[in-house]
Amino acid sequence: MFDTKRREFIMLLGSAAAAWPLAARTHQVHAPTVAALVIGNVNPDEFWREFRRGLRDLGYAEGQNIAFEFRSAEGRLDRLAELAAELVRLHVNVIVTWFTPPTQAAKQATRDIPIVMAEAGDPVATGLVASLPRPGGNVTGIAGITAELAGKSVELIRDMLPSTRRVTRSAL
Repeated sequence: MFDTKRREFIMLLGSAAAAWPLAARTHQVHAPTVAALVIGNVNPDEFWREFRRGLRDLGYAEGQNIAFEFRSAEGRLDRLAELAAELVRLHVNVIVTWFTPPTQAAKQATRDIPIVMAEAGDPVATGLVASLPRPGGNVTGIAGITAELAGKSVELIRDMLPSTRRVTRSAL
């Protein structure tokens, strides 16, 4: 009985060893996945056009060494949490968000996946980051001017142009 089990074990081990190189050849390298989460109705093709062009300049090609996932709430804020959770389940490598609500939904869905926000409101006031000098967490990106940033801008202008007496905002 011991010999029969031993033979079965050796045959199983030998079969696995023989199949291993075949499995290794068929294994595909996982390309990093960039996800986008937006509120409104956005055509994903138009959305990714410039992004793809920039990545091509860096040597990335969709379907070869990078992949994209796009999710739009189609104007329904109540769908953002569900869409963010879906991106987390897909194990994307980074989530790019536009505006504060998608960024908040992504932050609630994950503490591990990096989130890059664009055009978000005050990230400190909305709880997206702890502070501007030390944001902590997994959220980074571009936010609108906050009182803290406005004051820092005036400091920088004064450092660059010490004779400046007045700084005003231009309406573009």
